[in-house]
Amino acid sequence: MPVKIQDGLPAIKTLGSENVFVMTGTRAAGQDIRPLRILVLNLMPAKITTETQLLRVLGNTPLQSEVTFLRTATYQAKHTDQRHLEVFYRTFADVRDEFWDGLIITGAPVERLPFGEVDYWDELVSIFEWARARVYSTFCICWAAQAALYYYYGIEKHELGHKMFGVFPHVTEDAKNKLTRGFDDVFYAPHSRHTTIDIADVRACRDLELLAWSEEAGLYLAASGDGRQVFVTGHAEYDADTLGVEYARDIATGMDMALPANYYPDDDPTRPPLVRWRSHANLLFENWLNYCVYQETPYDLADLGSF
Repeated sequence: MPVKIQDGLPAIKTLGSENVFVMTGTRAAGQDIRPLRILVLNLMPAKITTETQLLRVLGNTPLQSEVTFLRTATYQAKHTDQRHLEVFYRTFADVRDEFWDGLIITGAPVERLPFGEVDYWDELVSIFEWARARVYSTFCICWAAQAALYYYYGIEKHELGHKMFGVFPHVTEDAKNKLTRGFDDVFYAPHSRHTTIDIADVRACRDLELLAWSEEAGLYLAASGDGRQVFVTGHAEYDADTLGVEYARDIATGMDMALPANYYPDDDPTRPPLVRWRSHANLLFENWLNYCVYQETPYDLADLGSF
C-alpha cells in the first residue's frame, strides 16, 4: 500500500526517484474504497489446486478482493468434479455483461498445439476481445501469456528442444516500472513449459515493455505501457511441491524427463525442494493488484466504458 504523506513534503521527490510509491493527502482524500472485483479464468486441469495457489497470493495483500472463478463452456474439464464446477464456477455467458477490475487467465497444458487447434480457442478469443472494454487490467500466466501476446500483438510462440522446467534466476529490465517495484536485483521464479516467446519480438513491439527475463529461461515479465495487459511466462504462484508433482507425473507417463533445475538441494529428489520464489510471487501479485488495478480502476466500474 502507498505511504500517505502531507502535500509538498520534500521526501515526495526523493521517494519518487527511488521508485517508492507515495500518496499525497489531496489524492487520498479523493479516493473511494470498495472491494476489487477479480475474475479468474482457470484453464488448469487441477483446478482446486490452482484455485488455492492464486487465492493464497491474492490474499496476501491488504487489499480486499472479491474473486469469481470462470470456466470454459466449450470444453468440459476432465480432472475436476462437475459438481464443483457447477457450484463454484461461472461461464462467460454469466459474466459478459458485467465490469471487472481485474482478470487472471491461468496457464494450460496445451502449449504444443497451434492456438487455433485448442478446443476452446474461439471462446478464449471472445474473452480477450471482451476484456478490452469490460476489464481494467488482465494478468495472463504461462500459456495464456503466450496466447494473449499472439492475439493482441501477433507475437508467435516457438517450441523448445526440451521442456523449460525448474526454478531460474531473473533480472529486471526496468526497475522503475510499477510492476517491478521492490524486486531484488536477481529474483527466482518457476517455469514449466515446452514453448517460449522470443525476447527480440517483445522488444520490437512499440506497445509492449520488457520488464524481466532470465538468461536461461528467457522472457518472464512484459506488459503494455498502461499496465492494462500483463504477461508472465512462469508460475510465480506455484506451491513448494508443484514442480515435484509434475516431474513424478511425467515420469509415470514414460517421458524422458530431467529433474527440475535448481529445485532439489544437490539435485537430490529425496530432499525437500528449496523454495526461493515465494517472496517474489507475493510482491508480483501485490504490485499488480495495487498499481495496475486498485490505483487506476474507476470507482464506478461502469466508467470502464469510457476508457
